Amino acid sequence: MIVEQYAFWRRIDAPGHDACRLIRHDRGWTLQGTAIYRHAAGPACLHYRTSCNSAWETTEGEVHGWLGDREIQYRITREGTVWKLNGAAIPGLEPFVDLDLGFTPATNLLPLRRAPIPLNQSADMSAAWLDVDSGTLKALPQSYKRLSETIYEYKAPTFEYEALLEMAPNGFVRQYPGLWEAEPEMHSGG
Repeated sequence: MIVEQYAFWRRIDAPGHDACRLIRHDRGWTLQGTAIYRHAAGPACLHYRTSCNSAWETTEGEVHGWLGDREIQYRITREGTVWKLNGAAIPGLEPFVDLDLGFTPATNLLPLRRAPIPLNQSADMSAAWLDVDSGTLKALPQSYKRLSETIYEYKAPTFEYEALLEMAPNGFVRQYPGLWEAEPEMHSGG
């Protein structure tokens, strides 16, 4: 196991932070982290992990923690083209190979690593989206257009959200307008 990258964000629309790390291993990649923020139901603390094969296709994910006084425990798997949430197959998600965890900016990294977009080109990168509030796994139409080395035009019509995402050199989102922004990098002494 080799830790490749770290990210640390401050939430903009509510008090909160998110810290994650990208780990390389012999089967592919794992993204793991924790998001702590104010939710309408009270304090939220969600630990997450998403694993991808060597082609950056999601194979499984897990979210556990709490939203206010409600315990959260979700396990997501993708077996072939079948997505499952806590063991139950979810129809209609067969075309998707990416998992989006809407409460964290971390999972934007996965589709962009899987299918890099050439400059001035667009790509539909719709995903299976875990809605932690309702406990459902749904289709999330989304697209990215690469405008420069670090800027992508992002659209998620389900939420009527369009923004210019700024990416850091490590591939994580640096600026997610109105929602998240990366904290300044910390450097260790030595």
